[in-house]
Amino acid sequence: MASADLQEELNCSICLNVFTDPVVLRCGHSFCMDCIKGVLDSQERSGTYSCPECREHFLERPALHIIIALRNIAGHFSIVPEGEVGGISCTYCIHSSVPAAKSCVHCEASLCVDHLRVHVKSPEHVLIEPTSSLDTRKCPAHKRILEYYCYKDSACICVSCRLTGNHEEHDVGPLKEASTKKLAKLMKHLQGLISRKKESEIRIQSLRDHKTKVEESATDITKRVVNLFKEIKGKLDVVEQTVLSEVTRQKEEVSLVVTDLLYHLELEKDSLTKKILHFQTLCSETDPLIILQDKETFQGNPGKGAQPYVGNLDEGLISLPLLKGVTHIMSQIKESISLKPQSKILLDEGTAGSSVIVSKDMKMASFVSRERNGAPLTINQFNSPQVLSDTNFSSGRRYWEVETSKIGTFKIGMAYPSIIRRGEGSLFGHNEKSWCLRKFKSEYFVLHAGKQLQIPFKESSQNFGVYLDYEAGRLSFYALCDPIKLLHTFTATFTEPLHAAISVYNGFVKIMS
Repeated sequence: MASADLQEELNCSICLNVFTDPVVLRCGHSFCMDCIKGVLDSQERSGTYSCPECREHFLERPALHIIIALRNIAGHFSIVPEGEVGGISCTYCIHSSVPAAKSCVHCEASLCVDHLRVHVKSPEHVLIEPTSSLDTRKCPAHKRILEYYCYKDSACICVSCRLTGNHEEHDVGPLKEASTKKLAKLMKHLQGLISRKKESEIRIQSLRDHKTKVEESATDITKRVVNLFKEIKGKLDVVEQTVLSEVTRQKEEVSLVVTDLLYHLELEKDSLTKKILHFQTLCSETDPLIILQDKETFQGNPGKGAQPYVGNLDEGLISLPLLKGVTHIMSQIKESISLKPQSKILLDEGTAGSSVIVSKDMKMASFVSRERNGAPLTINQFNSPQVLSDTNFSSGRRYWEVETSKIGTFKIGMAYPSIIRRGEGSLFGHNEKSWCLRKFKSEYFVLHAGKQLQIPFKESSQNFGVYLDYEAGRLSFYALCDPIKLLHTFTATFTEPLHAAISVYNGFVKIMS
């Protein structure tokens, strides 16, 4: 196990094989001489050099010197024992299995250390790490060693292919040179992949952080909403008890009056019943003396008694505390959700184009087919049918609503006061200083910086809401249908105050209070 671990330490991190002519950089990492040369050659164009292992930078190209002791150790471990993964035996040791130290491509044989000493040293006898796939190292057509690389066909070829074959006029170079070039490209590509991996990790972490932030925000908002509704319910309960107490009080007051009247009317009824019985008896009497001597008094024919006024419940006295209580609660709710009153948004007639009429209350912009007058436009007026608000927002959260005509084209949104007032570039959404929602016929779009995106909203709505969170850099548009739908949210870093922006053609847009 210790031997295997040591051999692992003797592998070059570039070619992944046991070191060949190992050299060491100042950072302490070792590589094959040819491997690190290829890497440094690829880095030479950029003028900076770095270790492929730890990325330590060097101001100058490192000088390379072979570490003799490490080379001898690596040479020992390049002999892979038979039975291990990749173990190759010597071809010539027929009486016993001896691990091969090298394989000769020319001879198509593997040699142990002893046979390697007496092996032919001529250049055509190319020695490589022990392998059982020597046939792949020769040209299948000429059975000669693959020594060259054709850049045009991306193929390894032999000398015969280069001189007489189809590659005679192609760009051909030695395998080592081609391998070094490809290795340099691979290292460059590897560096790119590593950079992309780091970027991916950064983006992943950013998204995870954003997800956590959203979850925390949702938890916080949920708590605030739950607490708000608990508070609202508590206050509504108080209002309910107050109103119901008033109803009970009035009911008891009226009931008391009615009970008293009923008591006296019952007494009167009993008295009348007795008199009726007496007079009925007297009327049936035949003795004149009895009739005339009767002492019961009466005054002509009794008339109907006046209906006494007993009163009703005073609904005004019931409704007023109800209305007052609910109104007070609603005002507290508006304050708690940090939205500035939308009723403060008024249009600036001084910015309106000549084909736009602003209403007297400064809340509605209407299109007119002809110019209002022949006077020239001022420097602040648009030459298109659009208008800005006189109010600007440079902080906080703002919300406002509009009502639009059923027909016509409109844009609603927000714009910087520095937006130009002339030409196509002044149109809302056609520049980097305005953001808007546009309705054209029955289709909806959002526009900014000349880019238009269609919104998949097909329902009919004449009411829309605009929500601005200045510090967070969010501008959202809502269709106030049932249920309310978010149409789009712009995100930006706002650098100027924002004005409400309205554009209208063949219709009207009205800011709602």
